[in-house]
Order: sequence, then C-alpha cells, then structure tokens
Amino acid sequence: MKSILNKLKITLLTSCLFAAGSVIAQKSPHFNDGEDPKPTTQKWKLVKNMSDEFEGKKVDEKKWQISGQGWIGRAPGLFQSENIKVEDGGLKITTRLLPQPVTKQGKEYTHGGGYVGSVNGMTYGYYECEMKANKTFMSSTFWLINESKELEGCDKRTTELDIQESVGQITNDAEWMKNFDQSMNSNTHSRNIPEGCDYEKGSNKSGALVGGKVYDDYHVYGVWWKSKDEVQFFLDGNFLAKVTPPADYDIEMYLRMVVETYNWNPVPEDGGMNGTEAERTTTYNWVRSWELVDGKK
Repeated sequence: MKSILNKLKITLLTSCLFAAGSVIAQKSPHFNDGEDPKPTTQKWKLVKNMSDEFEGKKVDEKKWQISGQGWIGRAPGLFQSENIKVEDGGLKITTRLLPQPVTKQGKEYTHGGGYVGSVNGMTYGYYECEMKANKTFMSSTFWLINESKELEGCDKRTTELDIQESVGQITNDAEWMKNFDQSMNSNTHSRNIPEGCDYEKGSNKSGALVGGKVYDDYHVYGVWWKSKDEVQFFLDGNFLAKVTPPADYDIEMYLRMVVETYNWNPVPEDGGMNGTEAERTTTYNWVRSWELVDGKK
C-alpha cells in the first residue's frame, strides 16, 4: 500500500510540475536570453482570444474561423474546412488532390488547402507560432492582415504583415525562390490605396535561413509589431531584422494560418500530392499573441 501511495504522490507531483511549466512557458513570448525587446517598465500579457495551445479535440470557433471569410482560395487551391483538424496537441491543415476538378466563381480548382483566421483583431503587439511546414508545393504560412471592408476613408486600404510564408517543394526556377523551402520569408505589404489618399504602395521584406528544410522540424516564427513604422522579426527566439513598412501600420489586423497555392509556384506535372498524409500536413503546435502593459515582469 505504501508503494502505491508513493507512486500516486510521484504522479501527482509530476502532473503539478508539468502544469506549472505550462503556465511558466506562457508568461512571455519565446525569446532566448537577451533577445526580449520589451521596455524595462513594461511586461508581456497574453491576449487569450488570439492565442491557442490546440490541446482540445476540435477547432475553437469562438477564436478561429475556418471557412475562408468570403475568400475561397487562389485557384487551383480551394479552402476546405474538412482539411483542418485539431489533433495530438496541434492545429493541422492537410493538402490533397481533389477527386474531380471543381469550378467555383468561374475558376477551376484541383487541390484542397485550408484557411484559419482569427475572429478577433488587434494592433501593436507580439505574434508567434510554432510551426512545421508541409512538404508539398503548397504553402505553409502565418501572417496578419486588416479587414478593409470594415473601414472607411483612407483607412479602407490593405496592410498585410507576413511573418512566415514558405513552400515545401519549389517548382519555380526563379533566383529569388531558390531558398523558399528553407527560409523564414517575411514581408510588409501596402496596397489598394483609395484614390486621393497619401499612402505608399509597395513591400519591404526580410528573410533568413532556418537551418534546414521548413518541413524537417518545428520552428518558432515571431514578429513584434512595435509601432506604425517599425516591425521586428524573430526566428526561434532570436532577433533577425527590423523593417519599416511602406505605409503606416496603424490599422487593426487579424491572424491568418493558411495553406494555399501560389501562381508563382505552380502545380508540378505529377500533381504534387504523392507524399504521406503527415508530409502533406502543416502543423501549428501553438499560436500566441501578446500585448505590452505597464509594470515590470
């Protein structure tokens, strides 16, 4: 009996330590020593309605919208909610070849992808995820964008902040794409400027090798959206680069985790879907959003 009680105590202690570790891990973003850029007078606070550990059995649709929010995908990749699931502690989006081509909105779709978008939005803060890319020609992405249809006047423009945008198989021999399957590819976009509004159109980017193929292992991709004219990119807890967006980044944006097709990385002749389900899947172990509040850690 004493042996059984001791085992129960050990099990309970282990569970408590694990739970405590989980809480500690979420007290601040994933930074290596000396890399946290926050001011000494402030601390990070988790924004719960834009964060998820994906430990349940299904997508939390109070936080995430999975039908595309009016966007069905760039042909030939169709967004399908059935390709999205929460399993084994992660959000998984699986690519597939459709049994038969589908025509929607006048375009033909041959492949299935997926779209996960945050229901809530925010402005300045730190956004990060732990992601492993799929091994296909389709994308694995983590980014932010505003919803211009909700806005008026000169704010009815598009600002997009790409934290990570990659593919697992390169089918374009362009020089700028040669490392697209082994890099953190980040960008700041400004477009769709309303007539008469004094905002620049364009893109300013950053990039860095991850130390292997993006589908070989998990990596933590992060960005500190510091102000309207500064964003800082981080890879695996280390600072990479500071970028000035082409126009003011002062409009609320929403998170996106999307697996899609690109017209600049076309479908290979064999259809590109010969791998296992695991190889065709992009997995997000977690996604976390943070805001700075007054008070030291």
